[in-house]
Amino acid sequence: MNELYIVIGAYGSGKSEYSIHLAQELNEAGKDVVLVDMDVVNPYFRSREVRDEFAAIGIEVVAPDGSFSHADLPMISPRIMGMVQNLSKTVILDVGGDPAGCRTLGRFVDAINAREHKMQLVINTMRPFTSNVQEITAMKQSLEFSSKLKVTELICNTNLMEYTEQDVVAEGIRITQEAAELLKLEFKRYLVLDQYDAKIEPNILGKDKIVMRYMLKKPWEQLLARGI
Repeated sequence: MNELYIVIGAYGSGKSEYSIHLAQELNEAGKDVVLVDMDVVNPYFRSREVRDEFAAIGIEVVAPDGSFSHADLPMISPRIMGMVQNLSKTVILDVGGDPAGCRTLGRFVDAINAREHKMQLVINTMRPFTSNVQEITAMKQSLEFSSKLKVTELICNTNLMEYTEQDVVAEGIRITQEAAELLKLEFKRYLVLDQYDAKIEPNILGKDKIVMRYMLKKPWEQLLARGI
């Protein structure tokens, strides 16, 4: 059976960047992948921004279309339900990172529980609300309560963008490992953007280093890229 992945995380955790990377990774492994943009919280870094690029490599992105591209969840709920129930697809749900965002999962919870799934919580320990074990625990409990689903895995994405260094990432992995042991959750991977790859060692604390391409640029970076 094809798996369903639910990716959640606090604002600034990098969960949408990771959702995009995961879709590419699974696509390259031969899976028929659908990426569903359920982020009703963040107006800037949304996985729907890669719709055209993904269409060219055979990954479907489910999100509002055309002039409604910045609309929120209700108008695409039937399409989301259809994908959650489609066992022939490997589905990734990129979900808003606060309790209000996770609450949108409630309408799909029965269909989600009817299939094999993972709920991955992306953590950046350099951001508020997930900077230590106690905050990570509180975040997990809050998002589980709102979504009516259980987190199964922690993903460490500790970074400071251009100020990212080895010691920053290593400390984030240490904190995430401590949280995983306390909460009895799987923790296997940490994330590094490709431009910082050379700075960061592989296999820190025995975890897999996952290198991601920087896809979701800030609005002012998009303008600079277009020469505006």
